[in-house]
Amino acid sequence: MSAGFEAIMTKDDASRSELTPAAIRLSGVSKHFGPVKANRSIDLTVQPGSVHGLLGENGAGKSTLMKILFGMIRPDAGRIQIAGEEVMLRSSADALAHGIGMVQQHFSLIGKLTVAENLILGRGSKGFAARWLRPLDLEAASRRAVDLSERLGFGIDPSARCETLSVGARQKVEILKALWGGATTLVLDEPTAALSPPDAEELYALLQNLQRDGTTIVLISHKMPEIMRLCDRVTVLRDGAVAGEAEIPRAFADAEQRQALEARLVRLMIGRNKPEVPSRSHHIWPTVLSVRKLSDGDRFGPVDLDVHGGEILAVVGVEGNGQSQFVDLLIGLTKAKQGGIALDDCDITGMTTLQRFQCGIAHIPEDRHRLAVADAMSVIDNASIGFIDGAPFAPTPFWLSRKRRGRFATGIVKRQRVRASSVEAPVASLSGGNQQKLVVGRELSRAPRLMIAAQPTRGLDIGSTAAVHEALIGLRDAGGGVLLLSLDLNEVFTIADRIVVFRQGRIVGETTTANADIDQIGRWMSGVDQESKP
Repeated sequence: MSAGFEAIMTKDDASRSELTPAAIRLSGVSKHFGPVKANRSIDLTVQPGSVHGLLGENGAGKSTLMKILFGMIRPDAGRIQIAGEEVMLRSSADALAHGIGMVQQHFSLIGKLTVAENLILGRGSKGFAARWLRPLDLEAASRRAVDLSERLGFGIDPSARCETLSVGARQKVEILKALWGGATTLVLDEPTAALSPPDAEELYALLQNLQRDGTTIVLISHKMPEIMRLCDRVTVLRDGAVAGEAEIPRAFADAEQRQALEARLVRLMIGRNKPEVPSRSHHIWPTVLSVRKLSDGDRFGPVDLDVHGGEILAVVGVEGNGQSQFVDLLIGLTKAKQGGIALDDCDITGMTTLQRFQCGIAHIPEDRHRLAVADAMSVIDNASIGFIDGAPFAPTPFWLSRKRRGRFATGIVKRQRVRASSVEAPVASLSGGNQQKLVVGRELSRAPRLMIAAQPTRGLDIGSTAAVHEALIGLRDAGGGVLLLSLDLNEVFTIADRIVVFRQGRIVGETTTANADIDQIGRWMSGVDQESKP
């Protein structure tokens, strides 16, 4: 165990561990990837029937450790015990055979298949003849899916195609897949990273149902409210080692006790107190973005909207209410069927995406894997994606200097504290949070007039989130405009100046952050006000 380990223990810990074998016990687990020490002699004990949090910054080693437990990665050293039995996990099949299931941060469902088909995929009988000559019993699978779904309160239709499901529903299917194989311990890797607040609330209830049903849960997260709400105990990782652990009381004596524990966990996680959001300027500059009667002729619009220099305008709404369509229209991925878009009084409605970027737009996409990074390419190459004109890398119009691009990438890595073994390493070797930090740093380096930031802190830890917020505020205070699309209302109230609410592709409400009524925002988002009208 690492130096500086800090623990908050209870008197029942020792007796409990003696009476019942731990659901999971990891001893001295280490894993290196070249010079990167992802896990350094980690000890971890998870009690049966508990929700155990694994807390840490991006790149702290959380996902690597759980992939070792799930048999996806083999450790360089250490021992693994499951229910008191020492095991050697050579594959995910081995882990499943020992009751370990894992839901990873990025979904693995095949969209064209139904829920039932995804559940039984890869779980047929073994052997050539059994696999090819004996048909899969989809009806039996559907019945079992319904029974399991109803028992846990999931409410999933086994005949629905996964591509038609919401993000929250797909998360439930991933959990069903893990439980389908008989998992008694469930590992969840950042399960709410892509969920809206209502979907996250529903997931919290589902996890509590699973725990009451006897399932042991390991929750990988860097969200303090999530850890405090769900977990019985938490282990904190920092720089690949255990920094400390604590028991989370189900009830606190007072707010000060809770705040003191949160502050201690933050210090364990990032090595310092929680960063403060800097003070913000209230100076409003002329309009940066002007949208008039904008519509895609289908699911979005018409919408009128302005973003001023010196402000952060947040767009909120239940997922799927036009936010993605709005961004696609603004950056030119979709052509407007009606209306216009102006940037600094320049009509950009007919411009290509590249031309819009060259005019001063930058974009942090909500789906980095589809729109922001190329996994097989290096950190250097990903840092310079989108600089098609060669600046600031081109000594001549026909040659991009690798050395200059390397310096540029190194600057982003240092400023954003991206954890990478080298700027030459493939971006796929970075954790999801570190990939996001690279994307954010690249887009901020454009010094844009308008930053379109869609879920900019999704998957980021406390320190990195604060750094992104500070950078967006800095852009605003320099006279730029920021259009923030976020499912995290805490983020919106932390940094936004003005809020508009989307429902069914239109603006249904607008307020300043200073005067915002969160209940009213909820009514706008859900349509309660509209439904109550005669």
